[in-house]
Amino acid sequence: MLKVAKIENKPEIFYSIQGEGKNLGKPSIFIRLSLCNLACIWCDTDYTWNWENTTFIHQNDQNPNYQKYSKKEYLIKLSNQSLIAEIEQYPSLQVVITGGEPLLQQKNLVSFISDLKEKNQNYHIEFETNGTIVPLAALDAQTDQYNVSVKLSNAQLAEKERIKPAALHFFAASKKAYFKFVIEKEQDLEEVFALQSTYQIPKERIYLMPEGRQRETLQKRQNWLIEICKKHLFNYTDRLHIHIYGDKRGI
Repeated sequence: MLKVAKIENKPEIFYSIQGEGKNLGKPSIFIRLSLCNLACIWCDTDYTWNWENTTFIHQNDQNPNYQKYSKKEYLIKLSNQSLIAEIEQYPSLQVVITGGEPLLQQKNLVSFISDLKEKNQNYHIEFETNGTIVPLAALDAQTDQYNVSVKLSNAQLAEKERIKPAALHFFAASKKAYFKFVIEKEQDLEEVFALQSTYQIPKERIYLMPEGRQRETLQKRQNWLIEICKKHLFNYTDRLHIHIYGDKRGI
């Protein structure tokens, strides 16, 4: 059984385009799992972890109408068979497993992906991960791509929480892994350069993405960030889904 985010009393499994990173624009089936081991201040999916009666801090706390989420109302447990039935509704074989932090549930994911690939070996499995957990060997063997979003200090988390050397060494050595850094200000680049040097991450596997949940915020940051990518030979990635749909769930 996997713990999946719930939206309008249904699991948050939807068919859209990949909005970020290497596969930007590809039609993909998204499975959003619940639970996370980090609590980023700007997280746009905090309904997967910011439960009632917890002490996590989020930027939405400034909104007087903001309330933490009921775990009962925002989390649903699904069997492999139920998940596969949802996936098979859609024509794409590109599956993006996101969260939250999906690798918190990797033991159950091994079983799920095995069952899914028994249906069709051509499913392409892509994980969105924060890069703090080393994948199990059995999961790595089933995985086609990791999108590793290492959190910088702009996430307002202690470095010991967001930087796990063993995991980063694993991902840096894996040709399946692509690194995505959320950039809020130009000073964030100092951390990117330090991580690149420490873990020997190839430039061609680094993507810089502007932080923002509104089109206007992204547009303000994209011009100078693109110039940085051109200068240092990094890849630029936008948040295409925000430009198309806005900050909405399930699309």
